[in-house]
Amino acid sequence: MSERKNSLAAQRIQRVLDDNSFVELGAGITARNTDFNLSQENTPSDGVITGHGLIDGNLVFIYSQDNSVLGGTIGEMHARKIANIYRMAVKMGAPVIGFLDCGGVRLQESFDALESIGSIYQEAVKASGVVPEITVVCGKCGGGMSVLTGVSDFVFMTNEAKLFVNAPDTIPGNSVDDCDTASAKFQYESTGLVDAIGSEDEIADAVRELVTILPGSNLEDGRFDEANDDLNRASEIEGNVEDALFVAKELSDDKFFVETKKGYATEMVTGFIKLDGQTVGFLGNQKTSLTAKGCRKAADFVRYCDAYEIPVLTLTNVKGYEASVHAEKTLPKALASFVFALSEASVPKINLITKNAFGTAYVLMNSKATGADLVLSLPDADMGIMDASLAAKLMYAGDDSADLNEAANLFEEKQSGINNALRHGYIDRVVNPADARKYLIAGFEMLCTKQVDEAFKKHGTK
Repeated sequence: MSERKNSLAAQRIQRVLDDNSFVELGAGITARNTDFNLSQENTPSDGVITGHGLIDGNLVFIYSQDNSVLGGTIGEMHARKIANIYRMAVKMGAPVIGFLDCGGVRLQESFDALESIGSIYQEAVKASGVVPEITVVCGKCGGGMSVLTGVSDFVFMTNEAKLFVNAPDTIPGNSVDDCDTASAKFQYESTGLVDAIGSEDEIADAVRELVTILPGSNLEDGRFDEANDDLNRASEIEGNVEDALFVAKELSDDKFFVETKKGYATEMVTGFIKLDGQTVGFLGNQKTSLTAKGCRKAADFVRYCDAYEIPVLTLTNVKGYEASVHAEKTLPKALASFVFALSEASVPKINLITKNAFGTAYVLMNSKATGADLVLSLPDADMGIMDASLAAKLMYAGDDSADLNEAANLFEEKQSGINNALRHGYIDRVVNPADARKYLIAGFEMLCTKQVDEAFKKHGTK
């Protein structure tokens, strides 16, 4: 890399890694194909810098496409270098970070290039669920290379980057002026693919922060670091329990929170907190109805946590489902994906009911029935099959002589509320808001040796 230390590709590596920690691999490799005058081109490293380094002392493997060499296009040797980085990362149990700035498949190499990009897919898929895969789109990433962002666990985009399968102007009825489907903003807010957008410096900081809270591989049994915050610190969440983002930060060590997919389906908050030094996956709905996008976002997040032995904390405040014609087209499958993810996850799972827990929407949000190890509730929370007044109207429909208020009060007394849930064993403990952090830490500490032995099956179908 010494010859190209000032190239954008090299600068991106230097920006994200600890100082002087990068070791380049495959620096002497160049393009092998000589057709169409390719032999006359200078192709240092065949357009991609690869190697390993450290982030806050954590080993990572890294590659950065160099747009100044044949437009960063992917040829046989270019792809071979990237595939090798994935293989080494799996062997060593360390995250992979890729910077994409690519002009697509190299035309001069035709079938060799096509097969080579397939080899990258193969290694990335093999690495999925074994080591964290982080991709940064910092230039142009189109066509087949965009598939790699979908395989990745976390995706970042710089503000001016472009990410697309089909360019906006090639989509029938669309143009870049109508809807720039390749823009960072579109990918961040509309697709559910991108975790964060920003300047190159902001993205580098975000990648560094993420690496320091994730386990290096699925063999590490999660991530534990030294904690400086008081275990018994009071949680100041009273009065703000409906704000999942606020609660996440308030519960976490030093109010630390790394949010994922921040711009997409904002009604569902997902991200990582720290509880006594342990990385914990957090999800909570911001409004009282579950949406299809929110459930898909949450399901993907839970599956990630389960793959890397990261415990899951859910925050429940829900009354029902999004009601619209469009929602009816997408909700059943999205809800199924969500319940699959939570039910199949074998990591420790705790549910904290903060405000409302009604109907089957509550059941989906990590209830005892769907696999929660512990269910805690704040004292002012309410729960039941549905609102008592509505239940009375349904039970006595057509009965003009019924006293609906009396029926509603009786239903509320006998069938609703957290006290009834406690008596039936569906809530383990009611905790004061100030004590929530303390009980969550104790709960996850108790669950740290959890083991689940289930009948073998290859995988579910949703």
